[in-house]
Amino acid sequence: MSKNLVWDIPTRLFHGLFAAGFVAAAVISLVLGDDSPLFPYHAIIGLAITLIVCLRVVWGLVGSRYARFSSFAFGPAAVGQYMKATLFGGGKRYIGHNPGSAYAIFAMLALMIGLAATGFMMGQGNESVKDIHEVLAYIMVGVVIAHVLGVVLHTIRHRENIVASMIHGRKDADPAEGIRSAHPALAVAVLAVVGAWSFGLIRNFDPTTQTTRLPVLGTSLQIGEVENEGSGERGRADTKRHDDDD
Repeated sequence: MSKNLVWDIPTRLFHGLFAAGFVAAAVISLVLGDDSPLFPYHAIIGLAITLIVCLRVVWGLVGSRYARFSSFAFGPAAVGQYMKATLFGGGKRYIGHNPGSAYAIFAMLALMIGLAATGFMMGQGNESVKDIHEVLAYIMVGVVIAHVLGVVLHTIRHRENIVASMIHGRKDADPAEGIRSAHPALAVAVLAVVGAWSFGLIRNFDPTTQTTRLPVLGTSLQIGEVENEGSGERGRADTKRHDDDD
């Protein structure tokens, strides 16, 4: 069986950017902590990942054969059969995403949307969702670890290097099972949009007030903490222009 193209470049790009961005944001937030001068950048990275997720959702609806969500919408029974086959051998081989990876992808997309929503609310001053944001972050870490372990187990059990296939885009498959185009032009457009969005977030970041402004939308978000003058206590920057006169 020959190697044929299965994963288009936009899908591989989304996968790589999401993975790298999440690891960077998680390290800054969970390892370095909110006292680190890099802490605001975990929010900037999170906002960049949010755009990546939005674009991935669109591509999951209109993209190439194995990028579409419809190609890996498996029922619980299929997941159970796949897990049994992975642990004890045998089972069906999947050209695109297997049921385990499919559920992990859906979970990560949903969790990232939740993280983006709660992060935005916190940036608007709603601290009541902070605990929810943190819980979602830890659940995401758990899902990512489970996904990585699943990939390792799949690679060992099925003798199929699915990590390499997500890099070069090819798998052992019949020509009829492959896709026709890698969509390189679209990948360049995606990279340009994500790059411009990320650059705008960094350019609009004000280290004095620890705020940034969303490109195009113009919404300002509090993404870090500043020292309150005269008090020595750390707190959120005051976003009000003036207090009401007594």
